[in-house]
Amino acid sequence: MIPRHLTPKLREVAGYYPVAVVTGPRQSGKTTVCRAAFPAHRYVSLEALDSREYATTDPRGFLNEYRNGVILDEIQNVPGLLSYLQEVVDADPAPGRFVLTGSQQFNLAASISQSLAGRCGMLTLLPPTFAELQAFPNAPTNLLDALFNGAYPRIFDRKIPASRWLADYAATYIQRDVRQIVNVGDLQSFTAFLTLCAGHTAQEINLARLGSGAGVVHNTARAWLSVLETSYIVHRLPPWHTNVKKQVVKAAKLHFIDSGLACHLLGIRNAEQLRAHPLRGAIFESWVVSEVLKSFMNRGLSPDLRHYRETRGMEVDLLIAGAGQVSAVEMKSGATIAAQWFTNLDRFGERLNNAHDVLRQFIVYGGDEGQSRSNCTVLSWRDVGRLSA
Repeated sequence: MIPRHLTPKLREVAGYYPVAVVTGPRQSGKTTVCRAAFPAHRYVSLEALDSREYATTDPRGFLNEYRNGVILDEIQNVPGLLSYLQEVVDADPAPGRFVLTGSQQFNLAASISQSLAGRCGMLTLLPPTFAELQAFPNAPTNLLDALFNGAYPRIFDRKIPASRWLADYAATYIQRDVRQIVNVGDLQSFTAFLTLCAGHTAQEINLARLGSGAGVVHNTARAWLSVLETSYIVHRLPPWHTNVKKQVVKAAKLHFIDSGLACHLLGIRNAEQLRAHPLRGAIFESWVVSEVLKSFMNRGLSPDLRHYRETRGMEVDLLIAGAGQVSAVEMKSGATIAAQWFTNLDRFGERLNNAHDVLRQFIVYGGDEGQSRSNCTVLSWRDVGRLSA
C-alpha cells in the first residue's frame, strides 16, 4: 500500500464522532486506508453474503458483537443497519468506534441523513492524486502515461496492465453496480451512453445529444448521468455566474474523474495513441479538474469548483472560489507555452474589475518547466497540486 493524504483527516474525524464514513468509487483504496488507520478495529465486509445476512436478520446482535471497534465495508449493502447503529451510538457516543465505507454516494447519503445526522463525519476518497501515485515504484513519469493509466491503485500495486484492469473494471461496474443503483433494462444502451459520456468529457452537458446517441429519452439520460455521479465515475462542474455582468452559459461541464477509464472507453489502447488524439486536450483538462478535486477532498473539504463561458465564446476552464479569492485556471496539454494562452484569463480578469474577489491566474500545461509571470503563474502538469494549496 502507499500512504494516502486522507489518512490524517480520517483519524481526526474519528476523534470527534462515534461514526466515521468514507465514501468513494470501488477500488479507490477505501478499505486499505481504513484498515491502516485503525489496525485495532475488527473488519467485516458486507459484500460477503453470510455477514450481510447476519447484519440484516439480527442487527442488534451483529452490532453488539463489534461494539468495541469495527470497520464495516460497503455499508450500502445493508442500509437498514444504520437505524440500529443510531441506537448504539446514542447509548455510547464514544468517538471512533465505527468506521463505515460505501461506494454509492446517493443511497448512502440518504440513509445517513435519516439515521446518523450529527453522529458521523463523512469523507470522500477518490483514486490517488498524481503526487500520491509517486510512492509506487512503477508510477507514471510522463504526461501521456499519467493520462492513459489513470490512478486506480491496483493497476500499480499489482502491476496489472491498465488496459486489462480497466476493461474488467468497466465490465464489473456495468454488470453489477449499475443494477444495484437503478433498474437498467438495456445494458447495451447504457454501455453506449457511458462511452458517449467519455467522448464528451470536458464538454458542457447536453442531455438531448447524449440520450439520442444512446437511443434513450431525455429523462433516462438524466437518470443515467446521475448514476454515473452517484458512483463517482463523473463529476459535474457547474457554471460560474457571480460578479459578472455578461451573458454567460449556465450549463454544467462533464468531467470523468479517472482519465484512464475515459481512455479505455474511447478505445485508446496505449499511451502513444494520445499524442495525436483529438481528445487529448479534453482528457488533460478533466485530469487537472480531478486532481484539484482529489486534493481538496483529501483534506475533508468540499471545494467550490466552476467553469466560465460567455455566449459569445470566451471561456475559462476552471474557477476555484473561496474566502474572497478566485483562482482562474486554463489547461493546455501542449508542451510549448504560447502567448494566446493568456488571453482568456486576462479578459476574465477585466470582468472582475468591479468585484471584491482577489483574482489569481494559472495555466497548467503539458511541459516540465513553470514560470512566474507578473499576472499569471504557469505550472507544469507535474505541479498541478499547487492549485489547491
